[in-house]
Amino acid sequence: MADPIIITLGCRLNGYESDVIRRNALEAWLDDAVIVNTCAVTSEAVRQATQTIRKLRRAHPSSRIIVTGCAAQIEPERFAAMHEVDHVVGNAEKLKPETFARLSTVGSERVQVDDITSVRETAGHLIDGYGTRTRAYVQIQNGCDHRCTFCIIPYGRGPSRSVPAGEVVAHIRRLVERGCREVVLTGVDITSYGGDLPGDASLGYLVRQILKLVPELERLRLSSIDQVEADTHLLRAIAEEERLMPHMHLSMQAGDDMILKRMKRRHSRADAVQFCRDVRRMRPDTVFGADFIAGFPTETDRMFENSLSIVDECDLTYLHVFPFSARPGTPAARMPQVPRKVAKERAGRLRTKGTGALARFLDAHSGAEVELLAERGGVGRTRQFAEMRLPPAIAAGSMLRARVTGHDGQRLSGEVLA
Repeated sequence: MADPIIITLGCRLNGYESDVIRRNALEAWLDDAVIVNTCAVTSEAVRQATQTIRKLRRAHPSSRIIVTGCAAQIEPERFAAMHEVDHVVGNAEKLKPETFARLSTVGSERVQVDDITSVRETAGHLIDGYGTRTRAYVQIQNGCDHRCTFCIIPYGRGPSRSVPAGEVVAHIRRLVERGCREVVLTGVDITSYGGDLPGDASLGYLVRQILKLVPELERLRLSSIDQVEADTHLLRAIAEEERLMPHMHLSMQAGDDMILKRMKRRHSRADAVQFCRDVRRMRPDTVFGADFIAGFPTETDRMFENSLSIVDECDLTYLHVFPFSARPGTPAARMPQVPRKVAKERAGRLRTKGTGALARFLDAHSGAEVELLAERGGVGRTRQFAEMRLPPAIAAGSMLRARVTGHDGQRLSGEVLA
């Protein structure tokens, strides 16, 4: 029996969920299936999904093609209209074993997409396999209750809903027992964690519970966070918990107050700067990354300069930069647009700024001794998420120390210490 083919487009959370899909498809004996887990974050992402599906049909003419993910949830009719597609499955349905059991029967529904806004639970699909033996990604939350003007994802993911802390802790304990040394907490909007749970649940509380109840876990990381939602428990964990890694990726998006307001973000430029200063005061070795959108509607040259300058003001190291792409159905798509050429040029300037920031950060490591967790492919990762090339003989999962001798602009190089 051959394994189903899973094609994952988009975010890391989709990658986690693709492993759930694989498990469910295998249990339903869907060995002839090609499953495409789509992204809908931009119009370009949807276009790439349709292009990918057509290529897959040419490559697998006799296979069943099942399309799921955010694009399928938001635009099921678009994919149902494609003759290359056999089934369209929604974001909630893709995580249920019974969905794939139905797909394995003759005459199953071609479109299985329900109202995602009615979904109130997440957790039953927790798996032990996503990521490597070294690092595992654990989904603690799904959905989003916010309505940023550029974002369609709440309509693909539904309302924010959290995995109860006890289930997360038990899941992580199993991972550690199987040899996992680092866990990354992931979701759509993880700083909203706990709002739908009883009691005093929050992301910071969950972090402290994990580190308290799973003392064998050596490293804990957070995926992207919304800094304005950081709770007091999280700030205490940053200050006090050595096993919480000193690396945070911020959903910053812009550095200009008017653009942030038009994005309907919940923070100001001053909020972002103050958060970075406060965290560095508590944990001086913390390194920040951030997401940015360049060329948002109405953005002037001066507004864009504010985004450029906040990279220095917050001392950001890892930048994820996207030129604005209007997504039909969002308020931003109806705003006065910045020419696409200008958006791309600004994105290029921000990326260049990020390249320089990363190079300076790597320069500062020259001669330093660092702790590394070895991964597959001859790479080790420092506590601050920087990569270092390692001799291929070093086994993934090894924890070691090395002295930095240089870098190539992207990765450190050095010598492993005995």
